[in-house]
Amino acid sequence: MTEIEQLLTRVAAQARNSRPWGWPSLPAPVDATTLDRAARTLGFPLPPLLAALYERVGDGGFGPSYGLLPLLDSAPSGEPAAVTQYLANREYGRKDQDWPWPEGVLPISHWGCGMYACVDCRDPQAPVLLYEPNADDADGAWFVDAPSLTDWLRIWLEGTGWYEETDEGTDLALWADFRSRTALERVL
Repeated sequence: MTEIEQLLTRVAAQARNSRPWGWPSLPAPVDATTLDRAARTLGFPLPPLLAALYERVGDGGFGPSYGLLPLLDSAPSGEPAAVTQYLANREYGRKDQDWPWPEGVLPISHWGCGMYACVDCRDPQAPVLLYEPNADDADGAWFVDAPSLTDWLRIWLEGTGWYEETDEGTDLALWADFRSRTALERVL
């Protein structure tokens, strides 16, 4: 069994045994057609591990805090679908050029207060970013939560994330690529 297969097995077990706020049960996984539809709507494919989570574990409802967002359809918890939230964020960023939303950065989990965990789908490592819109400006609103989706999932499984009560104030680094990833969009 590969390292990723082992991780998916651990995530699936944790998903079956826990329920984030607002989720009455673990949603069924999505099918390949849904993944294809999401990719067409987004204009980019999901990273392989993220696609496997949706296809093999469930359509959201597991993970830290409020859990992963559903992929295409809103959930019983009232959380928006990841694709819908991405499109809304991109549209808002086009209207308010001071707060652009980077292309390919998919929100996957809501933290509350407008904060999201997001996967950079354009980076092969699929880093997980924290979007914290309560900052003074957009340049100070993006942080690296984990260098990869794999690491983010492990941190959740181990209960060592910055969001845990036992965490003693982890300082997340600003996402250095934010300005370069949105510079062209600010000009257009």
